[in-house]
Amino acid sequence: MEVAKKSLLGMNLLELKAVAKELGMPAFAGGQMAKWLYERHISTIDEMTNLAKTNREKLNAAYVIGCKMPIEAQHSQDGTIKYLFPTENGKSVETVYIPDGDRATLCVSSQVGCKMNCLFCQTGKQGFEGNLSATDILNQIYSLPERDRLTNIVFMGQGEPMDNLDNVLRATQILTADYGYAWSPKRITVSSVGIKGKLKRFLEESHCHVAISLHNPIADERAELMPAERGMSITEIVELLRNHDFSHQRRLSFEYIVFRGVNDSEKHAKAIVRLLKGLECRLNLIRFHPIPHVPLKGVDDKKMEAFRDYLTGHGIFTTIRASRGQDIFAACGLLSTAKKIADERA
Repeated sequence: MEVAKKSLLGMNLLELKAVAKELGMPAFAGGQMAKWLYERHISTIDEMTNLAKTNREKLNAAYVIGCKMPIEAQHSQDGTIKYLFPTENGKSVETVYIPDGDRATLCVSSQVGCKMNCLFCQTGKQGFEGNLSATDILNQIYSLPERDRLTNIVFMGQGEPMDNLDNVLRATQILTADYGYAWSPKRITVSSVGIKGKLKRFLEESHCHVAISLHNPIADERAELMPAERGMSITEIVELLRNHDFSHQRRLSFEYIVFRGVNDSEKHAKAIVRLLKGLECRLNLIRFHPIPHVPLKGVDDKKMEAFRDYLTGHGIFTTIRASRGQDIFAACGLLSTAKKIADERA
């Protein structure tokens, strides 16, 4: 039985140096491999032309680059593109490219499906299919046709990043390391519903921006929308954030999908003001995109604007996020590979 080869994509510099040592290559070969991977974005080991041919043969015997091109692309009328990427374990995951003038954002996934089961999210309805490896996470960037146009990355695709924290931290570390992509952490935002222990660790080990899924400031109501409230309450999350040093120009934001008659009243607006008062942050209001078998409804622009104006008038910096890619099910809350996985098993 043939042994599966390991992927070089997703390895940090120390690990690449260890590979070089293991294969009897010069110590500096690890740095050369890092440059070929994260600067040159090669697709085969044979392209590492400054490594001796015998060393390339040794690498080929035990390793692959690990990059996989998208197997499907859907184009929205607004320019958004949703890609379907294969994963190392034979599943698939969706990634969304969002161009906007001189900016281009990539919405990256961290899991296939999700355990959080938020009422308003299609990914949660899929169930949990597994964590993405660091290779899978980075491949969404590495193999993106528009890779060189990217200005920002948001971990707001499929899955809860804190539920796959080790691989998310590894990926963001490579993205920001000098030997890797050398991106500023200010170009990367990682979202979370809030997971006890994991969120604190992320805050301590990363300087990337943080976005918290709020969606309701009242605990029992938030729990109805987001079961994760029972594991780490929004008050615990905010208390943790208040006690964290947000230096390094790190931005803190809260995401708030507005549902008609559920979280859009003056009572909710006042509760948001009380919850976030004195915390340096921004609140992003998001339009709800209906999903099957969920009775929630969105609000009109007038209601969104009135809600924003109340919060802004009471000291909470609030914006309304533009909705992108809804016609190809690429907008917030609509990502899912459940049907594709079912089709593959049929």
